[in-house]
Amino acid sequence: MTDPGLNRLLKWSVENSSANPSDPSTQPNHDPARGLDSATLAQILGGPSEADLMKAAMASLTSPTTSAADKATAIENLHLLLESLDNANLLAPLGLWPPLVSLLSDADPGLRRGAASCIGTAVQNHRPTQDQLRTAEGALPQLVAMALGDPDVAVRRAAVRAVSSAVRNCPPSLEDVLGLLPQDIRGEGSVDAGDMEAVDEIIGRLRERANKTD
Repeated sequence: MTDPGLNRLLKWSVENSSANPSDPSTQPNHDPARGLDSATLAQILGGPSEADLMKAAMASLTSPTTSAADKATAIENLHLLLESLDNANLLAPLGLWPPLVSLLSDADPGLRRGAASCIGTAVQNHRPTQDQLRTAEGALPQLVAMALGDPDVAVRRAAVRAVSSAVRNCPPSLEDVLGLLPQDIRGEGSVDAGDMEAVDEIIGRLRERANKTD
């Protein structure tokens, strides 16, 4: 099967190879980089792909020799990368779900918060990654436990956002989470994952609990 990236690279090459630097009439009337995604640009420029950057960030985060400052930078970089759905979809193929979930238990509250934020971003309004999170061992129970009882309020708030993103329009995840929440938060009766008002009420009660500082 032909690599689509190579096809884009070939098209870009053909469109831009006829330009003569000494003849303005042959210059392209568009930005030469237009139409190229980051992966294709990386092929041209020889830089790392975003998949490589994701793996490098996780390698830094899980290395015992990485400084706390460098880990803080790495989790921020990973979060930015996961804002792209294409990159979020790479978490499973790259085997990054297990180490990302393990960071939810890190001693550093900044990394716990960062990991929860990464997860919330990766699964927001995206059923494939919601399903991946659901099957990631211990992920949803850990996020719910963090939202309810992490000693750091910022971590609890990040966990609530992740839980909220995980359950919306994803009935299996909502069912799992409802089974983990105390009754005063989950309420009575069944809840449809597509009922935004009902889900909002549950998440609102969870957020209220998470925001308590006493």
